[in-house]
Amino acid sequence: MIVSLIWAMSQNRLIGHNNRLPWHLPDELQYFKECTTGTALIMGRKTFESLPAPLPNRLNIVLTRSTQNLGDVIVVDSLNKAFQHAKHHCATNNIEECFVIGGATVYSATLPLADRLYVTTINVKLDGDTYFPDYDESRWRLISESHHQKDSSHDYSYDIRRYKRHC
Repeated sequence: MIVSLIWAMSQNRLIGHNNRLPWHLPDELQYFKECTTGTALIMGRKTFESLPAPLPNRLNIVLTRSTQNLGDVIVVDSLNKAFQHAKHHCATNNIEECFVIGGATVYSATLPLADRLYVTTINVKLDGDTYFPDYDESRWRLISESHHQKDSSHDYSYDIRRYKRHC
């Protein structure tokens, strides 16, 4: 199973403010949906709570220490258990990849285990309270990139890059 991290961040690595995305980029959200539909998603409790509902057509796995029922999702208390559920989902559905979708603590814990990175960089510096962790970019090889212009539906331009671990 391929472990991929997917996220959007500002130029100063901001990924959230008050448990929300600090931008609205409809085409980037569509890209996220296209990449992750049908897969297993691993996320922290705060990321899950930021969503209006479990993301449809995906296995939602929530990593938390809490024992509360979160509805129609799988709740686990360790990364090992999260990956076991993701691996089973992938094997059962003939899917090769699962995605980690946040937050910062979960990204930090899974970066050393990741095979691929799907990074959207929004071309602005913003203030907030949650930032993507630093990582050694020299360990990653760029495999694709695209640029998206600012327009009437998108307040900022952004770049989407995919990386594969190379060492």
